[in-house]
Amino acid sequence: MKILLLKNFVLLFSVCAILAFAGCDYNNPRLKKNKKPISFKSIEGITYTEVWRYQQNGLSFNEYGYHLNPDWRLRFVSDDSVALFSPVKKAFLNFPLALGFDSVINTNRSYLKMRRMSKDSLVFELLAARNDTLNTVGEKIYMKFYADNYIKNSLHTTAAVLQRYKKRDTLFVKELVAKANADMKDAFAAQEPVQLISKSPILTVVKEKTVADWLLNNYNTSADYMDPEYDIVINKAYGDFYYSFSVFVDKDGKMYYDKPLVPFPDGKYRDNYIRISKAIMNTYLKLYLKENPGQTLGMKHASLISLHVKGVSKANNRIAAR
Repeated sequence: MKILLLKNFVLLFSVCAILAFAGCDYNNPRLKKNKKPISFKSIEGITYTEVWRYQQNGLSFNEYGYHLNPDWRLRFVSDDSVALFSPVKKAFLNFPLALGFDSVINTNRSYLKMRRMSKDSLVFELLAARNDTLNTVGEKIYMKFYADNYIKNSLHTTAAVLQRYKKRDTLFVKELVAKANADMKDAFAAQEPVQLISKSPILTVVKEKTVADWLLNNYNTSADYMDPEYDIVINKAYGDFYYSFSVFVDKDGKMYYDKPLVPFPDGKYRDNYIRISKAIMNTYLKLYLKENPGQTLGMKHASLISLHVKGVSKANNRIAAR
C-alpha cells in the first residue's frame, strides 16, 4: 500500500511539474515567437554519459569548495520520457520529460537548456526555477555529455578518464588551500571532510550521513562535505549536557572554537554557553579525539565543521547499566 501511494505521489508530482512548466512557457511572450519545441528524435536510444560539469570560467570548483560533479547518464526514450541512471538502484529509470520552447526541457526536477546536440555529444545549461519563474538566461553552469559509443570507439578511452580533474581546477584549489592555511577565515569545505576518531571508550563519534533519495534531495549528497556534522556522546561526563557549536580544524588537525549553533541574543546566557562549550572542546574533545584534517585533491587545509556534543553523567550511566 505504501509503495502504491509513493508511486502515485511521484506520478502526481511529475505531472504537476510538467503542467507548471508548460504553463510557464506558453504564457511567456518572448517564447511565443518560437512555436516549435526542441525534439530529440534524432538521438533517441543513444546512451550518453556526463564527462564534465563546469562554470562559465571553465572551473568545476567554486570558492566555497563546492565541486560540480559530472554524475548523469541518460538516454532519450520518446517525446515524453527520458531514462536516467540511478546511482542508488544501479539501473536506468524512466522519468517524465517535458519539452519547452527555446530549447528548454524539464526532467528529474531539473530545468535544462540545450546548447549543443549531436549523436556524439550533448551540452546542456542548468536553469534555475524560483517559485513560478524560470530564469532562461541560465546559471552559467554547463553539463557536457559524450555518447558511450563515441567514448569507446572514437576517443578510445573511458568516461572515468574524461571525468578527471582538469589542471585549472588543481591550480585553483591550490590557491584556495594556501589562503585557508594562512587565515582560517578563508577556510572552505573539504572534499574529504575532517575525520574525528575516538581514542577512548567513553567517547563515541558518528558523522551524519545524507541518504541519497530522489524525492528528498535528488540524489544530491553534497551536504556531507559542504556542511559536515558530527554527533558526539561523552559517557561518564561531569554532568548531563548538550551543546552544538562549530569549530575550525586546521591543516595539522588542531581544533579551534568558532561559534555556538544555537540562536540566542548577546548576553550572559550566550557568554556562558560559549564558555562551557569551549571548555568541553578544550578538555574532553582534545583529550579523547584524534582529528585528521580535511583535504581536497589530496591537499590538507583548514575547514569548518559542526559538532553536537552530548554528555551523560556517571549517575545516569549507572542507571542505564542496571
